[in-house]
Amino acid sequence: MGTFHEVARLEDIAPGELLRVEVGIHLVCLANVDGVIYAVDDDCTHTGGPLDEGELDGCVLTCPIHLARFDVRDGEVVRGPAREPLRTYPVRIEDGRIFVADPDEDE
Repeated sequence: MGTFHEVARLEDIAPGELLRVEVGIHLVCLANVDGVIYAVDDDCTHTGGPLDEGELDGCVLTCPIHLARFDVRDGEVVRGPAREPLRTYPVRIEDGRIFVADPDEDE
């Protein structure tokens, strides 16, 4: 599998929290769901709202602008107005460090 980039440490994102990170030129939103880290695009597919400023309830991430909801595990839309799913990225954890796959290698 492609290149992974170190983006944060586990201590930077407590369970139930969101964290925006940069992976190359891409903004990615990390979500900690009960100790499991997921990575999705940080821009809502509806109007580009900053998802890291949204709310995480379990595995459902709510956009702060028009309240579109997404499942961070697979990026699927749970509730509109968004119609397109979020892009998701593989995550690796090594020695307390969070690594996210390079978005440009999967395009």
